[in-house]
Amino acid sequence: MIQTAVTKRVTTINEAEQQFNLVRTADADFFTEWRNNLPELTDTEKAVLDRIKARYRYHRANGNLAEGLVNLLVLSPLLELAGFYDPPFRVQGEIPVEISISVATGEISNEILRGRIDFLVVSKGLWIAILESKGTEINLDMAIPQTLAYMMANPIAKKPVFGMTTNGGNFFFLKLNRQGTPQYDISRIFSLLPLQNELYNVLMILKGLGNNIENIDTS
Repeated sequence: MIQTAVTKRVTTINEAEQQFNLVRTADADFFTEWRNNLPELTDTEKAVLDRIKARYRYHRANGNLAEGLVNLLVLSPLLELAGFYDPPFRVQGEIPVEISISVATGEISNEILRGRIDFLVVSKGLWIAILESKGTEINLDMAIPQTLAYMMANPIAKKPVFGMTTNGGNFFFLKLNRQGTPQYDISRIFSLLPLQNELYNVLMILKGLGNNIENIDTS
C-alpha cells in the first residue's frame, strides 16, 4: 500500500478534481449558505471583530505572520464568537486523516493520502466545518486543493461538509456534496483590506452554518 502526504499528491485544483472525481458545480443555488439567511450580529460582536481586525493589521504591518500567530490573533477568537467551543459543538485540532484513492501503476492499486486538519468543528457526529489556516505569505488559491482533499475524508458521504480557509487577512468558504458525482463550490473571498470590516461577513457565515446543523437529519 502506497502512502503519500496530501500536500505532495494534491497540489492543484486539477489534481484534486482528478484524484477525487470532483466537479465544480455551475448551479448558482448549490452553495447559498454563505450569502442567504445569515444571522444579525450584535454591537458587542461587531466591536470584538473590529478589535480583531485592528490587532491583525497592527501585527501584519511588520511583515508576514506565521500560521500559529494567525490562529492566535484571528481564527481562535472567531471560533469563540461563533460559539464553536460550546455545546453542541466540539472543536478538534490537528486531526489526522486518511483518504484512499486508486492509482494506475502498471496495475490498479490503492494509495493512502495522509494529512492533518488544523481545526475540525463537529456536531451530531457531522463535520460542519474544516478550518485550514495558513501563514500570511501563502496565496489562498494554493490551499484549495488541500482543503478539498480533507473535506473528502468526511466519513458521512450523504451529508454536505463545509470548509473555511484563511491566511489571516483573507477568507473563503467551500461546500462539498459527495452524493453521486462529488460537487463543490467556493464563496467569494472576504478580505481585511477594505475599510468595511468583512470579518462581519465571516462570522455571520460561521454562525449560520452552526445554526443550520440543528436542522440536519443524521439518520
